Amino acid sequence: MNTTAPPIRAVIADDERLMREQLQSRLKQVWPELEIMGMARDGLEAVRMADELRPDIVFLDIRMPGQTGIEAASDIVSLEGWKGELVFVTAYDEYAVSAFERGAIDYLLKPVEAERLQTTRARIEARLKGQGNSAASTAQASSEAISQAATDTMM
Repeated sequence: MNTTAPPIRAVIADDERLMREQLQSRLKQVWPELEIMGMARDGLEAVRMADELRPDIVFLDIRMPGQTGIEAASDIVSLEGWKGELVFVTAYDEYAVSAFERGAIDYLLKPVEAERLQTTRARIEARLKGQGNSAASTAQASSEAISQAATDTMM
């Protein structure tokens, strides 16, 4: 009997090709078993990929043409049967509250450092394993992520 868990799968959405590739590279460094299923160039494409591919995680930039990451997040969490996680990856710290209001598990500021991605990985793995299903632990994770984003801004 094979008890190996299926790989965690992700979609990356950013309108800048170099930023998509940089995030993919950093994720491979800290999370080699993460499967990148697709790379979206805008919010509309991110929503389509989330619906069609059903990744465990969608990494979203905030400012993208067509539909912002915040708008895309609202659409993604409204998808029937959606159970994935959202992580915002952006250069703008002022959208953190909006991101968490849409269910984000984390909010990363560009350029994303490997150490910070490791924290995100741990947070996501805990949530996906069911260790963070209660409202209290969800609120705690959001509070920790907001504190981390604020700390990142000050550095």
